[in-house]
Amino acid sequence: MYKTILLAIVSILLVSSIILQPDESFQASLQGLTVWWNIVFPGLLPFLVLYEIMLAFGLAHALGALLEPSTKRLIKLPGEAALAIVFGWLGGYPSGSEAVASLRKRELIDQAQGQRLLAYAHMPNPLFMLVVIGAGFLHKPFAGIMIAASVWISAIWLLLIASLFQKKPNDVQPAVLDNESGPRLGSIRSASLALQTGREQDGRSFGKVLGDAVTNSVQKLMMIGGFMIFAAVIAKLTEPLLAPLLKLGLPFAGPAIFESHLGAYAAAVWNSAGMDAAFGSAIIAAILAWSGLSGILQTGYAVAGTDLKLMPFVAHRLNHALHAFLLTLLLWHPLSWLFHKLVPHGSFPVILSGQYHASSANVSMPLSTLGIDELPVLWPYSVALIGLLLIVMSIVYLIVGRTRPPRLHH
Repeated sequence: MYKTILLAIVSILLVSSIILQPDESFQASLQGLTVWWNIVFPGLLPFLVLYEIMLAFGLAHALGALLEPSTKRLIKLPGEAALAIVFGWLGGYPSGSEAVASLRKRELIDQAQGQRLLAYAHMPNPLFMLVVIGAGFLHKPFAGIMIAASVWISAIWLLLIASLFQKKPNDVQPAVLDNESGPRLGSIRSASLALQTGREQDGRSFGKVLGDAVTNSVQKLMMIGGFMIFAAVIAKLTEPLLAPLLKLGLPFAGPAIFESHLGAYAAAVWNSAGMDAAFGSAIIAAILAWSGLSGILQTGYAVAGTDLKLMPFVAHRLNHALHAFLLTLLLWHPLSWLFHKLVPHGSFPVILSGQYHASSANVSMPLSTLGIDELPVLWPYSVALIGLLLIVMSIVYLIVGRTRPPRLHH
């Protein structure tokens, strides 16, 4: 009852604020829409579509069988968990959460495994960190590399630490061959059997699978866009409530709390105003590890219908943000020294106002001149990723699919 009343009051306040500030609300919506279309949509679409295809044709099951020994030994999770982590880390949130939810719905992982996997498969898009932030926002490729490294290394550190306190997952009894006394199947034959089993369980034709994958992925991306636009509007409307933080010189606080992409942009603008590069990059790394209210709501939507809980996930996001912040400060100076030794003239390309420059040394325009509508876009990289992932998927299918699975007896 009290929760319903509170939600009703908040809804009325939000509607009133939008009516009183229509121009600010519209501009915030436009910012969220621009970020979604230029960055999130092309960054996520290939991974969401290909993951659905891999599940339908048994490739996810085959890779899970291949990776089973390693994932059990290193992170105390079944083999399918590695695939969810890979897609989450390459696609960005919430593709990892979608993968975990799919594994849980298919009962390939239990609740405890799914809860832990959900925390570590939720990662920012690497192209956003390296291309948009490093080359586009900051005009410093090293900063993008450093932010990505800090986010990844801190996640790996937390995953390994948590694995020390986890029990090894229960082993599934191995199948045996007809004419053998019960030897364990080889990894390739196990993967082949898993591939065939997964394909038979789905049973759809390629055209049906592709159509369903595209339709479901676009629908999910539309939902993600709605969350991002909503979070951008809320961030703008709550600026008066965050006035104490603004007085402390933290103008990025509002966007960072609600939407990580806009928060990273605001932090980059703040960092360009003469702030320490290491501290500014650490702030951006923490914002991306946190992922914002928008990213958390996207994960909540992804795991709806499962028994996975959101509050432990939120606690991990705060923990990851703290570790990413500290690790950036710790590694900045030694890695900066190494970077300048290897690349003394800043020869990495950067992006400025939609134009590519061959070297960061040629860029002198301040970041404050970059408008939100001039964000670097990920569409060219998205096309390249689709081709690369299709090639990898085809190779795996050829390697595993051509191995005839052994006959089993019960």
